[in-house]
Amino acid sequence: MDKAALVDNSPFPRLDGRTVVVTGGTRGVGAGIARAFAEAGAEVVTCARRPPEVPVEGSRFVPLDLREPDAVRDFFAALPRLDVLVNNAGGTPYRLLTEADAERHARVVELNLVAPLTASLAAYEPLRRARGCVVMIGSVSGGRPSPGSAAYGAAKAGLESLARSMAVEWAPHVRVNTLVVGMVHTELSHLHYGGEDGVAAVSRTIPLGRLATPADVGAAAVFLASDAASYISGASLHVHGGGERPVFLDAATAHKEG
Repeated sequence: MDKAALVDNSPFPRLDGRTVVVTGGTRGVGAGIARAFAEAGAEVVTCARRPPEVPVEGSRFVPLDLREPDAVRDFFAALPRLDVLVNNAGGTPYRLLTEADAERHARVVELNLVAPLTASLAAYEPLRRARGCVVMIGSVSGGRPSPGSAAYGAAKAGLESLARSMAVEWAPHVRVNTLVVGMVHTELSHLHYGGEDGVAAVSRTIPLGRLATPADVGAAAVFLASDAASYISGASLHVHGGGERPVFLDAATAHKEG
């Protein structure tokens, strides 16, 4: 599709002429972020170990293993320009702490904390020249207990802390912020929540009554990268629909009714 067609009637701030890298931008949240930047008029490059099953419209894919520092440095050195880095790549399987050794949990930390640090350091010089920005994709798991994904939650907590320190060290040339993302309805949500009925049940626990969409996260990322957020750095923007209703409230209500 002609790129001009992507930006007609776009609700996003304009990012024409800017180059954006979205790590892990081939599906789910990452694909939603890549689409949002494309709709805002940016040149979008996505990178991941495997190519997307469905190409992300308006973006260019480059294969890259973010756990290979030399490859990451070569990738960023080859870019003619870079204005925005979105550190989205990450994730974890459900695994209780005692079900794996420390080395396996460490790999989760490597992917979700060390890899974004590696990418950010490799991207620093082109971002500094462009007076660009970094957007970290964090998680609500970093701010609450995360049984079954404890290493992931710890890594995301560390990522948010890293972003705050990075924002101070790299100011005034590079802004750094974090999107703290809640539950998102992606193409795999039904596998995690027991089908669409499970997705609906989980949605009812969120104050806004639904899971986020990848487009919701993408819109927030575009905002943080835009001139509208030019004085925002070291911040954490929560994209979680109001959070999660405290369990004790439901328990108290059930007790009163009983």
